Amino acid sequence: MIRPVLARAVPRAYRPVLAHPRLRRLLPAFVASDFGGGMSMVAVAWLAIVIAPDGREGLLVGAALAAYALPGAAGVLLLGRWLRKLPARRLLMANCALRGTLLGCVPLAWGIGVLDPVTYVVLLGCSSVLTAWGNAGKFTLVSELLPEQHRLAANSLLGASMSTSIVAGPAVAGFLATAVSPAWVIGLDALTYAVLAVQTARLAPGAEEEAPDAARKPPAGRGLRLLATQRELLAILILTWLFFALYGPVEVALPLQVTGEFGGDSGLLGLFWTAFGVGAVVGGLTVGALRRLPLWPVTLGIVGGWGVLLLLPYGLGAGTAAAMVCFALGGAVYGPYPALSFTLFQNRTPEGWLTTVLAARGAVLLTSTPVGAALGGPLVAAFGPRAVLAGSGAATVGVAAVGTGVWLASRRGGAVAAGGDAAAGDATEGERPGGGPSAGDRRERAGGPPDDGAPGDGARTSA
Repeated sequence: MIRPVLARAVPRAYRPVLAHPRLRRLLPAFVASDFGGGMSMVAVAWLAIVIAPDGREGLLVGAALAAYALPGAAGVLLLGRWLRKLPARRLLMANCALRGTLLGCVPLAWGIGVLDPVTYVVLLGCSSVLTAWGNAGKFTLVSELLPEQHRLAANSLLGASMSTSIVAGPAVAGFLATAVSPAWVIGLDALTYAVLAVQTARLAPGAEEEAPDAARKPPAGRGLRLLATQRELLAILILTWLFFALYGPVEVALPLQVTGEFGGDSGLLGLFWTAFGVGAVVGGLTVGALRRLPLWPVTLGIVGGWGVLLLLPYGLGAGTAAAMVCFALGGAVYGPYPALSFTLFQNRTPEGWLTTVLAARGAVLLTSTPVGAALGGPLVAAFGPRAVLAGSGAATVGVAAVGTGVWLASRRGGAVAAGGDAAAGDATEGERPGGGPSAGDRRERAGGPPDDGAPGDGARTSA
């Protein structure tokens, strides 16, 4: 009696995703892993401060945060020859197992008294080598399990989980780290990765894994090489890199603006990020409930909208309340972007290439925010935090304007076929941009029925 009522309360777009037998087993583990990552946003830096020699806290914090993320880009370049042959489920499982094991060594080393700065940075760096591959495996697995019309909703759920972790994870980590060592908080993050690894391993292999190795093996070459030849995928990658790079200075300037001109403390800074996270959850879930979206116009609108909402309060000299409201609205505007970006990649990448392409995408984007943050430091020192925040917004609006001009010119010239009018959940007619016909088109031309996307249809959704 209760279950049908709850089912009716769920928007229609999300019902097939939540009802999918294999994906339903993974969603709680995804949420737990995201929450663990949110806690580590605080715990990694906090533990670095605790174990750093006097006067070197800043150096170790920077090294620890870089080690927790950046080696994933090297993992794509150095290990692609072997890892791109693996099914998505195994890539996800391998990343979770590596993360869980090495992060679990942090509280162990702390407990026996051998955790020094070098050991700490090495453990964090080695744990993140497969990050880009694991993330690629996660979204490739979603693409394999679901037909195109349900991918935007699934990506929106995953994006909402990550946004929620930004709101709740740091708050819980801050509370726990005052009661116990932050090393044990990192241990909880390791436990969530272990749970996801076990849950992924329990999934029965799908038809995509049971195919012969020759059938699963992607074409020769690297994901970056393919991206260079796919104009639409390359365009969204460049747009995303610029978007994230221009966001990088915000992470440097906002804390200084809050503690300086706004006269606040770390609590006020936390409220800013909480407002952003809540807005991102609402925005992501709202867009995921929609059935049809013009991906390119919406994506460019998000970039421009975030820029406007960042430019207005700081460019006009607004106070704390107005700045926080704009930050929350900016989160709501930004929230759909990750889901839309991943959906475009899932729907436009040629068959057999998705894991490799998403790993290459992750490697490129891992450099974007750090580059922006590195530039943000000197800019803040030269011009002040308010000017940097307003300048970041203005530059982002400029990127959106240039991108819109390029997109309109491409439509007029036919350079990007159906790029802006393709719905998130609908296969394009005929040839897909750069990647040949869709799976449904191939079946239809061969005399078989097109994929109607019903849950349980075909080998992709078998338990």
